[in-house]
Amino acid sequence: MSNSNASSSSSTIASSISAESTGANADPQELTIFVQQLLQQMQSRFQTMSDTIISKIDEMGKRIDDLEQSLQDVMQQSGGVAIGTQSSTTTQ
Repeated sequence: MSNSNASSSSSTIASSISAESTGANADPQELTIFVQQLLQQMQSRFQTMSDTIISKIDEMGKRIDDLEQSLQDVMQQSGGVAIGTQSSTTTQ
C-alpha cells in the first residue's frame, strides 16, 4: 500500500470516527459494531500489506539466488574459485 493510499485510508477512518462520535445519543451496540468493522478493515489492510511484503521478500530471495548462480557460472567460466569454497592462499 502506498503512502497516498495509507493517508487516504487514515482520512477515511478519521472521517468515519468523527461522524460517528458527533452523535450525542450513540447507541453502545452501534458503536460496538462500528469498532468491530473498523478493526476488520484494519486487519484486512494489514494482511494485504503483509502479503505484499512477503511476496516481495520471496521475489528478492529468488533474484539473489539467480545472481549467486550467475556469479558461480562466471567464476567457473573464468577458471576462478567457486563461491562457497576457500582458496588455498588467503590474503590478509
